[in-house]
Amino acid sequence: MAFRGTFDYTLDAKNRLTVPAKFRAALSDGVVLAKGLEKCVELWRPGDYEERSAAALQGLHPVSPQARRLRLFFAANAFPSELDSAGRVMVPAALMDHAGLGKDVVVVGAEDSLQIWDRAAWADFNASLTDEIADITAQLGQPS
Repeated sequence: MAFRGTFDYTLDAKNRLTVPAKFRAALSDGVVLAKGLEKCVELWRPGDYEERSAAALQGLHPVSPQARRLRLFFAANAFPSELDSAGRVMVPAALMDHAGLGKDVVVVGAEDSLQIWDRAAWADFNASLTDEIADITAQLGQPS
């Protein structure tokens, strides 16, 4: 299942996020909450997170400084969890801080994962992304 769409939500007092209902079945075997490369929290299916980590390390010598740092980043900033019976997941404080999350958040589909953004930060990032997308596709040799 590809994760697509943008959904406005509010975190509760315990920093729990209600996952969009259409994605809950795909996440029934657990989730990994992880620090995003952008200022967001990423929510992955465990197998997809493992594949992403392995792909990032592919071709690197296992004890090279780059491989060690990447492995540490992926392991130290990932929090396995499960959805509760109401379809909620608690966002760890370290990830809340990284993403600057307030109560009002946006859940964004990113194909193989979901991203959780502070609502104002997402509005700014998405506006910038929209302005840049024609240049990005041109640089990649794709028609816009």
